[in-house]
Amino acid sequence: MPDVKKPVIAFDPWHPLNQLTPARIGLGRAGMSLPTRANLDFQLAHALARDAVHIPLDFNNLKIKLDNLSYVSQFLQSQADNQSNYLQRPDLGRLLNEQSINVLKAIESLQADAVIVVADGLSSKAIANHAIPFLELLVPALKAVDYQLAPICLVKHGRVAIGDAIAEHYQAKLCITLIGERPGLSSPDSMGIYFTYQAKAQISTDADRNCISNIHVNGLSYEQALTKLLFLIKGAEQLKCTGVLLKDETSDKAIDQLDGKNFLLN
Repeated sequence: MPDVKKPVIAFDPWHPLNQLTPARIGLGRAGMSLPTRANLDFQLAHALARDAVHIPLDFNNLKIKLDNLSYVSQFLQSQADNQSNYLQRPDLGRLLNEQSINVLKAIESLQADAVIVVADGLSSKAIANHAIPFLELLVPALKAVDYQLAPICLVKHGRVAIGDAIAEHYQAKLCITLIGERPGLSSPDSMGIYFTYQAKAQISTDADRNCISNIHVNGLSYEQALTKLLFLIKGAEQLKCTGVLLKDETSDKAIDQLDGKNFLLN
């Protein structure tokens, strides 16, 4: 007679693959439904993903951390004036609002080699967790090759293309945008990097950019992401372009052998 106190979960032959992937496979079943634990795990992951989208990024705390690192920064905002508007109108997230445009105009003209943009995107948690540790690697790497950097631009309710107008204002060859990626059920805090050479407002397109994605604790490490970005920067300087014409040819083996070396110095 079966033990009624112990739930009976039908075995799934794919269950051993759970050790190799965070994907929800081989969960088994209880009758015609998911086991209770799998169902609760799904609800938790879904709640974390929703929180990543809707909880606002603490830009003040982010700026304090940058100040402590002696990194000059400035606040900007897109034309999306609230989170609901931002989610429903992606076009507004690509454009600076009038106040931000005036902030840039008021800054003394500075021709920079590179501008770094940090936008909340679709995961405030990603930027809160990963932007500062990555910038601690990126900024020294760029300064090591004497790149002139514009102030780090912290953009509220920004989409990827928000960096184009900022880069054009500073006449920057390189636009590096750190942004929170759309959260998944296994990675609610994934950060992405979008890199554009000679970005121009309302002219640059996604085909003109390179993307390094999936930067989080269980994904791409900060060191791996930096190596890929430095490789792309070197290629962009040689080819005078980014996007579909510039390929990321780094490999896991090459990344492992770098030990923190700067591609641009080789």
